[in-house]
Amino acid sequence: MKSYELVNQDADSRARRGRLLTAHGVVETPVFMPVGTRGCVKGITPAQLATTGAQIVLANTYHMVIRPGTEVVESLGDLHGLMGWDGPILTDSGGYQVFSLSTLNRIGDDGVEFASHIDGAKIYLDPTVATQTQNRLGADVIMCFDECTPWPCPADRLRKAVERTIRWAQQCKDTHANEKQRLFGIVQGGVDLELRSACAQKLIPMDFDGYAIGGLSVGEGHEHMIRTVEHTTAMLPEDKPRYLMGVGMPVDIVEAVRAGVDMFDCVLPTRNGRNAYAFTNNGPIRLRNSQYVKDAGPIETDCPCYACQNFGKGTLRHFFNVGEMLGPILVSIHNLTYYQRLTNEIRTQIENKTYNEWADAFCGKHKGEA
Repeated sequence: MKSYELVNQDADSRARRGRLLTAHGVVETPVFMPVGTRGCVKGITPAQLATTGAQIVLANTYHMVIRPGTEVVESLGDLHGLMGWDGPILTDSGGYQVFSLSTLNRIGDDGVEFASHIDGAKIYLDPTVATQTQNRLGADVIMCFDECTPWPCPADRLRKAVERTIRWAQQCKDTHANEKQRLFGIVQGGVDLELRSACAQKLIPMDFDGYAIGGLSVGEGHEHMIRTVEHTTAMLPEDKPRYLMGVGMPVDIVEAVRAGVDMFDCVLPTRNGRNAYAFTNNGPIRLRNSQYVKDAGPIETDCPCYACQNFGKGTLRHFFNVGEMLGPILVSIHNLTYYQRLTNEIRTQIENKTYNEWADAFCGKHKGEA
């Protein structure tokens, strides 16, 4: 069964409109996936998440293994039961967290031994374990176990990481045993275009259900990121979905879609929401600023979200200043809605064959936002 349907493509760019086909429904692409690292999108109920327009959510294998454990997740009705979410779910393999959060005890060609960031317990993870675990967790889309390198990264280490990622990808493919799940390979290589090419050329014959671009948005900057994405997407199969992992800011998303990316995830909507930072079509708003003390207007006038329909900026500022948890919840809801409205507009512009011109205007307006 195929994993992706290409619906149409922009006339003047690589931007494309498609459908990701999963066991829990069809996902219209390009799509932004809210991040529910530990089994929930932080501070947001599944019902609230649905009102934002979210189609698919992301959970993290590393955190699920550490707490509550794979067996517990299975006993609660897999991730769908645990999360109370009956739509599609994607799990990453845990590789990024292993290399960024944990104290690595040993890394070898076979796998990784690391210490839990919770209690220091030793845990071993390799391609077979990561894939079998994701098979049991029950997400609709699962990722190969890969090695994500930091920025900057010495050339020798980067090359070895790509070699491991290729080798581990084949092991994940051989292990994968849940036919209801889509397995995506991950192209690594930092901003080294030759390594990106070498990795993609090895992964494509393995015939994964989709292909991700990993190892970006780690400090390399926008220009390096987009250059690498453009190079990599040009090599990937047209009939498979393309997922840019961990990205990002609205301008990054708009430019990556122009390069042919279909899927995105990032913690920014909720992380920034918890810090009184609201995304809007006219640029970000920092709600702690004193200019909003008596402002009864919504974050964004035309936004349909619960926060904008019921609360003014002055009220939200007050909630943050007194430490009321409703403030972060409301701004997170708004930001999640903003990202879904953005990707909905992206899909509309692609359908209308006007994406390239629209993207130029959008990026010109929002360039430099942080």
